Parts: sequence; C-alpha cells; structure tokens
Amino acid sequence: MSDYISGKTIVITGAGGGFGRLVAQKAAARGALVTCGDVNVAAAEETVAGIVAAGGRAQAIAADVRILDDLKRLVEASVREYGSVEVMLNNAGIMPLAFVADHAIAYDAWMRCIDINMKGVVNGMIAAHDVMISQGRGHFVNISSIYGNFPVVGAAIYGATKAAVNFMSEAVRMEARGKIKVTTIKPTGVPSTGLGGSVVNQAAVVGIVGPNMEQFLTMAKGLQEGSLPSDLRDPENISHMPLEPESIADAVLLAIDQPWGVSLSDMTVRASADCFVL
Repeated sequence: MSDYISGKTIVITGAGGGFGRLVAQKAAARGALVTCGDVNVAAAEETVAGIVAAGGRAQAIAADVRILDDLKRLVEASVREYGSVEVMLNNAGIMPLAFVADHAIAYDAWMRCIDINMKGVVNGMIAAHDVMISQGRGHFVNISSIYGNFPVVGAAIYGATKAAVNFMSEAVRMEARGKIKVTTIKPTGVPSTGLGGSVVNQAAVVGIVGPNMEQFLTMAKGLQEGSLPSDLRDPENISHMPLEPESIADAVLLAIDQPWGVSLSDMTVRASADCFVL
C-alpha cells in the first residue's frame, strides 16, 4: 500500500499532550518530520524526547496559538529544519463547559476558549498559508468537535468556537481548493483525555448526552474506578463505548495519509456505542 506520511513535514499545535502528542508520536513513527508546538514548551520537549528515543525526527518550539507571531515562528522552524510545512494540524483547544448562569466563574475561561479554539485556528492557517501557496500544496487539519454540530445547553461558548472552526474550515477549503487541502475532524466525547480538566461545571455535559445522562455517568464512573467491562473498552467490539484518544489520532493520520489529489474534508469520529446524541 502507498504511504503518504513518511517524509511529510507536519506542524502540530498543542503537541505537549492529548491528541497532539499522540499524532506526533504516531506520525513520527511512520517517518514524518514533526514540529511540536505548545505553550508549555517543556511538555512539547517531552513529546519530542520520546519520539527521538524511538528513532524518529521531531523538534519542540514554544508557541501560544493566541499569538500569530508565535505560530509564524513555529512554521518557520519547520521550513528551516525540514525545508517545508506540508501539514498544519491546528489541534490546541480547551473545553470550558458551563451554563450561562455560571458566568461569574466561567467568563475568563470562555474568553480564553475563544482565543485558543477560534483565533488559534485562524492564526495557524494564516501562519502556514503563504508558505503552502509558495510550495504549491499544503494541508490544514483543524480539530473541531461534535459540539459544533448543533447548539446545546451548557456549551454556548465552547460549541460556538467549534461551529466557527467548521465554518472557517469549509470556507477556506472552497477558497483554496487545488492549492491547500482542508480537513475538519469532529471527535465525539473522549473521556480519557485531559480536555475534561478545563470543564467549569461538570453538570453542563447534560446538553450533549440528553436522555443518555444516566448511561454516561455510569460509564464515567466505571472508567474512573477501573470497573468498566472490558468489552466496552475494546475498540474491536461493536459495544465499544468510551472512545480512546488513539482513535482520534488515527483518524487524523488517515486524513493525512492520502495522495495530494484526495481530500478527506469532514470526519466525525465516534465509538460505535457512545452516549453522545449529536
């Protein structure tokens, strides 16, 4: 089978952990040349150390996605070290779920969410755009969410930022067709990532699970206690329920692992038995 990942230059934001780290590790293991950006440069360096120890090639750069110049430096580092930037993975994000009534404690987190989830994607695409155009090809991969599919209670701000990612990605895809590919990845809920740590009010998850709230809470408790039945944790099983982070990383790699003339532009990734209703 053809391999469209080996030798490809990939820049990743939020590469210090979560999906970003997993994609960096998996891509480098397949021969990609990876530039890992993160506001926590020590975490990005840890990602790179693991990649290098495994025989891969990667570099770590401090980058705050809220600052356009940081992302330009991230792109420049890839060009300087590897000669190009073929894929820009705009992955960094936070998820401050909260009800509007929580505004007194949630406002600052919401403003940071807008800056990271929405402006961060804008900055990433701008930072890589001119380089990709001059190269004659490129690929934006933007991480969105099922929360961007439809408005639900508890996610007014977070969902709006992800809907904006969907909107922007499609508009850029239409503008740049034949020059830059654009892929939007929409993960369902992934309980075992660190993203849940940015939730302001845990009760706000009700909007995305609806009538499955009791089932979701049972699953979450089972995950926390280590008592969830093994068949629900097995991605080979049709009853697989809590999606693993590795599955999202694999979806990103699937989008990248295509010939330049083929674009997987819109992907929703779920566990087959997940509790999420959108």
